[in-house]
Amino acid sequence: MRTKKLFCLLTACAPMLWAQASGSHFDGTWTTIMACDASNYMPAYQWTFQSTIANGIFHGQHGEEHGPGYLVIDGTIDNDGHAKLHAKGTVQAGKAGLVTQLKGNKYDYNIEAKFTDTTGTGTRDKGAGILGRPCDFHFAKQTGSNAAPPATPPPAQ
Repeated sequence: MRTKKLFCLLTACAPMLWAQASGSHFDGTWTTIMACDASNYMPAYQWTFQSTIANGIFHGQHGEEHGPGYLVIDGTIDNDGHAKLHAKGTVQAGKAGLVTQLKGNKYDYNIEAKFTDTTGTGTRDKGAGILGRPCDFHFAKQTGSNAAPPATPPPAQ
């Protein structure tokens, strides 16, 4: 009787276990390019860094944790490729114009993104339009010959 119950339980749970073990078709190492337009207080800049997707969960990081220029992006990618990612970090450099843009101050925002099996794009939300500025994101899955980590970009202005 125990064997029959165990078999039924395993049969019922197998699809869930298989889905978890098999991950997402987006899983892998990705190159993330973030490009932000200039604002009144900050110059335009572009960062390139490595990100990962595991079981449909996106994680990318630029810079040293909590240091100036630090950025971490996390979020879940739906099976259809839509994602709402959350970015948070600390300002790398700035002019004394707005308190939130002084070096070392913290910021956060959301990114609306869309992924395919090998590429993706996203845009930063502009919030109230007062503090936010346009930033675009491009994602490229690293496969075979392009699986090496991206080169370290020059420091942002």
